[in-house]
Amino acid sequence: MARTTSNKTETSAPESPAVLDLAASDSQSTPQDETTDETIDEIEEIEEAVEVEEAQDVDSILNSLKTLLSTVEKLQKVRQEVGDIKPLLVRMLDGELMAGEDLEQLKTGVGGLLRLVRAYSDHQAALTKAQPARSLLDEVLKVPRSS
Repeated sequence: MARTTSNKTETSAPESPAVLDLAASDSQSTPQDETTDETIDEIEEIEEAVEVEEAQDVDSILNSLKTLLSTVEKLQKVRQEVGDIKPLLVRMLDGELMAGEDLEQLKTGVGGLLRLVRAYSDHQAALTKAQPARSLLDEVLKVPRSS
């Protein structure tokens, strides 16, 4: 930076931001082994955030268990509604003609197969999502998992 004073022109080297930051940090630095109130506050905030996250994880796990229970109930209900149509389907696939009660049961069963497949798919998804509950149960109930 050029500066004019009376008859002389002085030129000083511009100070870089890195030099200014270093000088500022040197004047404000504290020893590493000294814990400041700010550091303690930051640690407490981090601990609180971890506790909140863990509570949310537990809530998520419990909700996934509730969902799994609901899907098990749905799957059982749909299975019961559809009934055991496998023997009827096999007979029909073998070319046997159906009539009367067997035909009505087959129609109801085939109509319910789509619901059964969806219920089974929902159950499998809920089962996968609920797997973290195993480690939570081990931790909370202190029950060792059998292999």
